[in-house]
Amino acid sequence: MTRPGSVMVAAGMFFLYVVCMGGALWLAIQNGNTDIVTAPFLLSFTAFMSVGALIIARRPGNSMGLIFSAGGLLAATGLLAQEYAEYSYVTKAGQMPGRVLAVWYTSWYWYPLLGLMLVFTLLYFPTGRLFSRGWRILAAVAWGALIAMTILAMLAPTLQVQDEDKVISNPIGIRALGSVEESLAGKVLFVVFLCSLGAAFLSLVIRFRRSEGAERQQLKWFTYAGTLAMLLPFDFVFPLPGLTSDFIFALVLTFLPVATGIAILKHRLYDIDVIINRTLVYGGLTAILALVYIAGVVVLGGALRSVTGQSNNSLAVAASTLGVAALFRPARSRIQSFIDRRFYRSRYDAAVTLETFSTQLRDGVELDLLAADLLSVVRETMQPAHASLWLIGPHGRI
Repeated sequence: MTRPGSVMVAAGMFFLYVVCMGGALWLAIQNGNTDIVTAPFLLSFTAFMSVGALIIARRPGNSMGLIFSAGGLLAATGLLAQEYAEYSYVTKAGQMPGRVLAVWYTSWYWYPLLGLMLVFTLLYFPTGRLFSRGWRILAAVAWGALIAMTILAMLAPTLQVQDEDKVISNPIGIRALGSVEESLAGKVLFVVFLCSLGAAFLSLVIRFRRSEGAERQQLKWFTYAGTLAMLLPFDFVFPLPGLTSDFIFALVLTFLPVATGIAILKHRLYDIDVIINRTLVYGGLTAILALVYIAGVVVLGGALRSVTGQSNNSLAVAASTLGVAALFRPARSRIQSFIDRRFYRSRYDAAVTLETFSTQLRDGVELDLLAADLLSVVRETMQPAHASLWLIGPHGRI
């Protein structure tokens, strides 16, 4: 695909997404579903669509652009069909054109959507190609399972209006097949899909272990964003306040496509090391200070109650707050030093080597000894293929 052609394809797909999503939002408002305007997945798929279009325009040879854009279009058309089905069956409850088609589409569109966003993203990231030819079999099996599940869903005997109790007959349904969830074929295909997902994740792990240079940085971006996304289920165990939970959920889901876009387009690619370092440091610092604060409030509060006989914890809270504030800087320094030693050992050793050499440079007077030390430092920190030092004499001679 030529560059002008790829730009036209990207613009066309993005325009179609905007039209479908705009129609879905209008219908959602008519149906009274105003919460959908701020739904986290809406922001996420808009980010996926935007990043996908940008990749198609800037990196036409990378299939990740088509994967993201196709996923965004499936999400937009599925949402449009869902809202139109509710509008025609519930809000207006009249004979409107295409309402059966809308319900039929909502019954199967999410199968290819899940396949693209999960299996094929893992298989093709970041190069847009499979890791090796041997993985073609896995890609074919995944495609086959998804196509078969989609066809079974298309031919299900009954259809259900999304989020409603209304069930209608499928004009092209085959009663003998049953639903995908209940039929034996559907269960087998779902197991095959899960195995394909696990194998795709394994291919990403293998790709990461064997990567180097820019590709390693690209995979770091994806791994970092994926790790944040995997922390989202903890919200169900330790729920946060409504708006805070929704904001964090939307932020994390949106960061995933943004991070993959940064990785593929190689924009500020090497900043990921700084981001990971800061996350480890301040994440650990937050956890430690929170434990210190809670322990301080509990221990001091209990001690004060035993002495004064009152249940007022204001003094314990104030003392714990002051203690946390006093611990912030020393704790951050110690955690930073630990993280550097544990996860950035080569960089930490290089910093120590440079600091030692700086001390020697202030005290040293032997030129030959300093020259040898300088070469040693360069070889240890920079690890060049070759290093030599040329000194210019007083008459310009080397």
